[in-house]
Amino acid sequence: MIINGIKINYRIIGEGKPFLISHGWGSCSDKWQRVGDLLAQKGLKVIIPDLPGFGQSEKPKNAWDIDDYCDFVEEFTKALGLDKFYLLGHSFGGALALKLALKTPDKIEKLFLVYASFQRRKKLKKRFFWALARIANIFSFLPFFSYLRKGFYRFFLKSDYPSTQGIMRQSYLKIIKQDLSDILEKIPIPAIIIWGDKDNITPLRQGQLLKEKIKNSQLEIISGVGHNLHLEAPEELAETIWFNLRG
Repeated sequence: MIINGIKINYRIIGEGKPFLISHGWGSCSDKWQRVGDLLAQKGLKVIIPDLPGFGQSEKPKNAWDIDDYCDFVEEFTKALGLDKFYLLGHSFGGALALKLALKTPDKIEKLFLVYASFQRRKKLKKRFFWALARIANIFSFLPFFSYLRKGFYRFFLKSDYPSTQGIMRQSYLKIIKQDLSDILEKIPIPAIIIWGDKDNITPLRQGQLLKEKIKNSQLEIISGVGHNLHLEAPEELAETIWFNLRG
């Protein structure tokens, strides 16, 4: 499939009511295969695109922000003729799901937010670590500072920045500047918020804030799992989704 001049890879699993999955940053449709298989067994038609720049899809021609990716998902659903569908967004994909829920609420029957990354405002401590990381960048040609730089990004900033390059790094820097906290109360679609209690990238308090701000929502907490719930506990995730679809 070609959308706006970009070759897109995607997979469709099963038959039934459409269930669209928007994956997280650095992920792809392959990593959601197991969850897709489990949901297809329940009678859903699971659709998982590789977002532009990930998996086997081509990169955008220029740096994209959240709105650009949201526009892509909208065009993708039109290309497949999806008039009504369930939408799941994981991490970065959760930010896209929130924006899409606000833009095209008539198309989405129910929203599933799994570790949705919506809060980007930097607290004082995090600003301090970003400043130290920038200093380490200057001296990254020295072995010690190179290790120090990687440590800051991995352990303190929980950032994907070091693993990106080129146009995707430019996109990443645009995306992390977009905070979606102010739109939460405007979300008009029923939302199921799913979180693991061991997530140290998007802490549980963010899921609780989503529950507080989105009017028609409920929070499901899965014990003992971290940020990659779809890989660590796909069966529990699929069962939680199915339970909330039947209810």
